[in-house]
Amino acid sequence: MEIKEKKLGTFLGVYTPTILTIFGVIMYMRAGELVGKMGLWPMVFIVIISNSITLITTLSFSSIATNKKVGVGGAYYIVSRSLGFEIGGAVGLPLFLSQALSITLYSFGLAEVIKMLFDTSFSLYAVTFGIIAIVAAVSFIGAGFAMKTQIPVMIFVAVSILFLIIGAFMKGSFIGCFSTFPTSAGEIFQKRGDLSFFTAMAIFFPAVSGIMAGLGLSGDLENPQKSIPVGAIAATLTGFAFYVTLPLFLSMGATPEEMLSDKMIWSRISPLDGNIVILPGLLGAIFSSAVGSMLGAPRTFIAMACDQVGNKKALGFLKSKKGEYASFALSLLIACGAVFLGDLNTVASILTIFFLTVYGIVNITAAFETLSNEPSWRPQFKIPALISLVGGIACIIVMFLIDPMLSIVAIIIEVVLYFILRRVAAQTSAVGDARRGVYENLIKNSLVQLKNLKMTPRNWRPYIQVFVNNPEKQVKLIEFASNFGLSSGIVTVTEILLGRLGEEKVDIEGKIDFMENLYNKNALSVFPEVNVVDNFEEGILSAVQANGMAGLRSNTIMICWPNEVGKYLPRYLSIMRRISFLKKSTVIGKVSPDFNAKNAQKTIHVWWGGLQRNGDLMLLLAYLLTKSPAWDDAVIRLLRMVPDESAKESAEAELRKLSADSRINAEPMIVIKEKDELFENVLSRVSSSADVVFLGLNTPEKGDEEDYAKKLEIFAAPLKAVFFIKNSGIFQGQLLETGEERR
Repeated sequence: MEIKEKKLGTFLGVYTPTILTIFGVIMYMRAGELVGKMGLWPMVFIVIISNSITLITTLSFSSIATNKKVGVGGAYYIVSRSLGFEIGGAVGLPLFLSQALSITLYSFGLAEVIKMLFDTSFSLYAVTFGIIAIVAAVSFIGAGFAMKTQIPVMIFVAVSILFLIIGAFMKGSFIGCFSTFPTSAGEIFQKRGDLSFFTAMAIFFPAVSGIMAGLGLSGDLENPQKSIPVGAIAATLTGFAFYVTLPLFLSMGATPEEMLSDKMIWSRISPLDGNIVILPGLLGAIFSSAVGSMLGAPRTFIAMACDQVGNKKALGFLKSKKGEYASFALSLLIACGAVFLGDLNTVASILTIFFLTVYGIVNITAAFETLSNEPSWRPQFKIPALISLVGGIACIIVMFLIDPMLSIVAIIIEVVLYFILRRVAAQTSAVGDARRGVYENLIKNSLVQLKNLKMTPRNWRPYIQVFVNNPEKQVKLIEFASNFGLSSGIVTVTEILLGRLGEEKVDIEGKIDFMENLYNKNALSVFPEVNVVDNFEEGILSAVQANGMAGLRSNTIMICWPNEVGKYLPRYLSIMRRISFLKKSTVIGKVSPDFNAKNAQKTIHVWWGGLQRNGDLMLLLAYLLTKSPAWDDAVIRLLRMVPDESAKESAEAELRKLSADSRINAEPMIVIKEKDELFENVLSRVSSSADVVFLGLNTPEKGDEEDYAKKLEIFAAPLKAVFFIKNSGIFQGQLLETGEERR
């Protein structure tokens, strides 16, 4: 099963196996029948569409092959190393199945020939099974011999083609064929009997799908980066040139009736004894293609399985001889099972969908690589991303035109496989893929454009930087921050470590990994980072100023309520004063340890003190909280305290207008303060049952931080979750766009 000879060159290693797979069973056994039923020019259009897709795909994988060493697995290796193991695995299965089904396709073709030549009493199924067994035996013990016979087989194929062309010119007129050129698209695409244009394409397409035969043998090539593009493109163009003229030669050499009644029409057209000059090429090409598929399918399966399996014992099995035998047996089992699909036409149609799926992903992979603009993308053979994208889109369109239901099933299977493999891929050692490069390139180009666009209140988004000192214990606060930024913002979680960088052993990467795992486990959309500082206040201010890039810098700083309130809260307030000079807002959040959003009644209280007194940011954050799935059914209550009943009506009307003008659905709630009642008592009486409370935050005078901290501690004591908000941003009082910014 394994070729143990010296490495192969371009001609023997890529061009020969590719061209022999292209000039195979469909060319000999179905081309005449398709031309006879569809007519000359519809078949020419089918050939052009099919070959255009395979040519673009060849250009795409050739470009990738000149940028990196293509390992075992061919197309699977290309996709998995460019778009990730999970996408590679999702497309690897259809690739493996297409290779296994190709064995059945070629075996059906050989079985038909044998049945016609020897008129055996055995059923088509029995003969097909026998041929599959012979192909398996030759592949298993005589792969080297099969490779050596490629040159004689190719000579036989060339002779058969030459005699077809000679016979066509002897029997017909080349010029006469052009007299039937169609006058409308309807003539080309109209249905003929039980065969539609795209059904005929489905039967024909496997004829041109051998373009990856050399790619599958990449591990046996002396110079894959040179041999794959040169050999594959040369073979594809050779096939394109002949196939586009094949309908002309067949139409010249035989009538439609003759083509429909005689599957061996090549022998009828050829001069001399047609069987003598045609059969060696026919039998040799088909058998060689079957052996090539039998060699390629196990290789693809092993390459795919080795990437997806994390267990060392299983990995060792796959790489051993036993693993090779098992993958070989699996390929053989699938090929035998596919015999029960019916006949060559049915297998060809299913095979076409699988091939188009693989080709579409390969083209998209090449486009992603080009669009990524990564420094590592330096292919010797370059093609524009647009060409690859057109090829990928064409594959998808043609899939659905051929068989919409089978295409949907194929896509569903791949999507399911993708999600199953995502978890496995997350644990696999990364080799880098093009997706990151594409995203980075998009970000870079977006930032360049962003700097030329003026920021306005309408464009404001919450770019929140949260400071923590114990990520595990402060997860509940991070949940709120994640919810504030989930729909439109970015949340960075910064852990502050006191110490001197470089002088103390601090595993920064390990701490970041721990935070990422912690937040991923809790499904939080945040970006963790770790800063080592030798001074608490200066360290926070430095981290605040360094956070972000270009137009995506933090605009809101969130600080977790400290355990030692008297020691740290005054320092937070002092830091807040300095943060205000940076035009950044401050949020100090306290969440009770036993708080659970799942058990909450989903009531949010916003204590209103006016747009200019932090009200706009308070109400906007409350609204953003309700945009998250965990709080989508929450009720926002807009509260205002008045001294007596006479002020209630006007205050309520004012809040209703505010809600309408801001387009935020908030219920007004007017609270009448009892005589001599302190605000902290009103707050406890009204909001202790609320799940979340938003309160404004003033900037205390220098030296008054401790007194103000005690006041905040009293406010926060009875509340489940409270956020003190200080809006110091560049759009202070304007974030709600109510038209009353001056209020």
